[in-house]
Amino acid sequence: MTEWSDRVLLGSARETRVTRYRRWALIVIPLAAILFQVYVPLFFQFLSYLELPLLVTVYFALLRRSPVGGMLVGAAIGLVQDSLSHQPIGMFGIVKTLVGYFAASIGMRFDVDHFVIRFLLGLFFFLFHQFLYWALARALLGQQVGIDVRQTFFMGLLNAAVAVSLFHILDKLKERA
Repeated sequence: MTEWSDRVLLGSARETRVTRYRRWALIVIPLAAILFQVYVPLFFQFLSYLELPLLVTVYFALLRRSPVGGMLVGAAIGLVQDSLSHQPIGMFGIVKTLVGYFAASIGMRFDVDHFVIRFLLGLFFFLFHQFLYWALARALLGQQVGIDVRQTFFMGLLNAAVAVSLFHILDKLKERA
């Protein structure tokens, strides 16, 4: 690619800004998202559509802009989510590892600070996560899991709307270097 096209894809603001999180936030935020995913729907059934561990995985992978780092974040969040849920161990780990890898790869190439791009990425990665989980459940576990495309798309839109707000809140927690 040429220097001009790299600037269009990456944006000039992103090249000069260095951000990072405090160490405690890198542990507390994913853990809070996982605990929300596991326990809040027990009391508030209407919040069961939220996939906060996925959104946190996407956010931290986009922030890291390193495919290996994104994979590690996704694997860690997915395996902890597996251990606290009633799903077979490793399913969320595999799916979120792939989501982390692809999100970090996108974060390396594009400026992902705009809310429309964040909405589209939230929608895309939710649909990708659901499809990949469905495919792995059928292929690896031999389960006949159904998928309702219309409902999944609607839940993806809701998660994407939450992603925009969540990413904005998480941006406020960053410390600038």
